[in-house]
Amino acid sequence: MPPQSSNAPIVARNLVRTFGSGERLIRAVDGVDLEVAAGEVFGFLGPNGAGKSTTVRMLTTLLRPTSGSATVAGFDIVSEADSVRRSIGVALQDAAIDPLMTGMELLKLQAVLYGIARGEQHQRAGDLLERVGLSAAADRRVGTYSGGMRRRLDLALALIHEPTVLFLDEPTTGLDPMSRLALWDEIRRLNNDGTTVLLTTQYLEEADQLADRVAIIDNGRIVRDGRPDELKSEVGAPTLLITVAEHATSAAETVLAQFGESRPTAEGTLGVGLRDGAGEVSAVVRALDALGINVEHLELRAPSLDDVFAEATGHRLEGAS
Repeated sequence: MPPQSSNAPIVARNLVRTFGSGERLIRAVDGVDLEVAAGEVFGFLGPNGAGKSTTVRMLTTLLRPTSGSATVAGFDIVSEADSVRRSIGVALQDAAIDPLMTGMELLKLQAVLYGIARGEQHQRAGDLLERVGLSAAADRRVGTYSGGMRRRLDLALALIHEPTVLFLDEPTTGLDPMSRLALWDEIRRLNNDGTTVLLTTQYLEEADQLADRVAIIDNGRIVRDGRPDELKSEVGAPTLLITVAEHATSAAETVLAQFGESRPTAEGTLGVGLRDGAGEVSAVVRALDALGINVEHLELRAPSLDDVFAEATGHRLEGAS
């Protein structure tokens, strides 16, 4: 269960954002309730278009809610928007960064915008560049940075004024595995220092690795929330995935139905939640073999966040198998 403190750094109540009107009305965010505790990494998990980024844009005052309310760092996102902006750090997917400026120049400019004293600007920028592993590239133009370097610079820019609440909108999208792991480590360090982090992601492993709690959003609504281990334990049964010849699919589905409920899977694969656990795998294979159905591929998976998402929505996250 989410914390129930009105002093939480992020609180949203029945947050709604619509676009268009009449028959073309789109409810991008449809009654979101959130409460993020101080010092928590909160994962906002869902596919593209689910409403993650729209929610973050409202919480960071970049988009006005259609209805509902929210406070961030103790300030109302509509009536006290300036105070919210001074209290938070934000690293968005589509942040505009001047490619002709150097990393050091951008950080010092950000420091000026936040009113940091001239005598502190260079020191603070240098410390942050070192923290995110960009000291050697401090005087290079940002246009020469790799994708991973730019995302680390985004993070440094969001931290220049030492915010207590940090919003990261899909920070590792498009990064190679090594850059992703490096950014994960930095997020963990920030959190260990007491920073509250709201992280949006469509990566199951990212949410599982980083988040103390997750909220799963689909079609603008939160469909599950809680600690990752608790959500996975609620799914309970492991998932058996099998592949059979196309002509045998219908018969195989009938067999699997005897062992548990069907689970959404990638096209061409059948899935079942084994109600009696992993020990039933051999019985499934025997039942299929008795009907002359040859199993081309078999895989048993412990409950995952993808299973939680599938159970809640009836489909799996994009790219999840």
